[in-house]
Amino acid sequence: MAGLYRGLFGMPGAKGFVVAGFVGRMPMSMLGIGVVLLIQTLTGSYAMAGAVAATVNLSYAVAAPLSGRLVDRFGQARVIVPFVLAHGAALTGLMFCAGPTVPRWALFAAGVATGATAVSLGSLVRARWSHLLAGTDLLHAAFSFESVADEVVFVAGPALVTALATMVNPYAGLVVALTCTVVGTLAFAAQRGTEPPVRPAGGGAGSPITIPGVALMSAAFCAMGAVFGSVDLITVAFADERGVKPAAGLLLAAFAAGSMFSGLWYGARRWRITLRSRFARALAVFAAGMVPPALIGDPRLMAVALFVAGTAISPTVITGYSLVERLVPPALLTEGMAWISTSVGLGVALGAWAGGRLTDAFGASNAYVFSLGCALLAAAIGATGSAWLRTPVARPKS
Repeated sequence: MAGLYRGLFGMPGAKGFVVAGFVGRMPMSMLGIGVVLLIQTLTGSYAMAGAVAATVNLSYAVAAPLSGRLVDRFGQARVIVPFVLAHGAALTGLMFCAGPTVPRWALFAAGVATGATAVSLGSLVRARWSHLLAGTDLLHAAFSFESVADEVVFVAGPALVTALATMVNPYAGLVVALTCTVVGTLAFAAQRGTEPPVRPAGGGAGSPITIPGVALMSAAFCAMGAVFGSVDLITVAFADERGVKPAAGLLLAAFAAGSMFSGLWYGARRWRITLRSRFARALAVFAAGMVPPALIGDPRLMAVALFVAGTAISPTVITGYSLVERLVPPALLTEGMAWISTSVGLGVALGAWAGGRLTDAFGASNAYVFSLGCALLAAAIGATGSAWLRTPVARPKS
């Protein structure tokens, strides 16, 4: 296993963009829960906190494919540098607008700007790996490594932002997130040697979302994102109701840790099962794993349940990106991958909004039933539309 992953970092320039990409996407696990903790602390309302977090994620979901298309057309560095600078300014504005003397409409406007300017670094890193490793056996390992890196972010980020927001200052978590995203993204943009070339798409090129397989996966990942968004918010409330609010980050870290370990295992294996079968099966396992959290009231048991549920996340995400790499023309690859992240973002927005309202109305334990329902929906989509995910043979490296 170690030898396989070591081979990735023997590629010229790989270490530079991987490290920068890791730092730059650290905030993807911090922003949502950081906003929830800040707004809930200042307003006392999980519904308001969920609504603002949903606004950020919904705005990101709308804008991400557009920024992905700009990257495909003009190149990564030319697009992401102005985007991340605008994002830093918008997030600063959101923190300012969270104060009690600022009108609520200004807070939501800042949330829109924050989400619309967020950079999907995960898609950009995977696009670089596709450029370097297309048609080789290492590409599967690279996508697996990136999924594991995402989960390391989701293990460390929630615990860090929760500790900062609850023990230092409600704003502290978002300040650290802001610093990471600006520094990491600018460092990533500076790695020009590994940046994929701009490929002409042709006059008749449409959007990847018109490809049936991409549309199907987008729907499944939207439902999966609703699980993520609702679990983030509901778990904060779950810990708060039991008098252990600072432990919310650890509970969410357990969810991500399950995904991290399964990703390492999944990426090191050579699979005989087709990608589309793996995708449907991983979603089914995810749905089954979300049953226990809806039944558990003890925080220690909840940590175990979330860890087990998380083991299906990385295999699903890795397989999804591998399918996109096969289904989408190279000139539209960044936008195609952005549709996956934007679908997750849309689901996170809906999940955060619904999770906040359900938590306020029925309590955290009952609200987990919504998360389970979304996981079942994702599994149903994957099972019924599997035929749309038939892929051509792997592209040779050009």
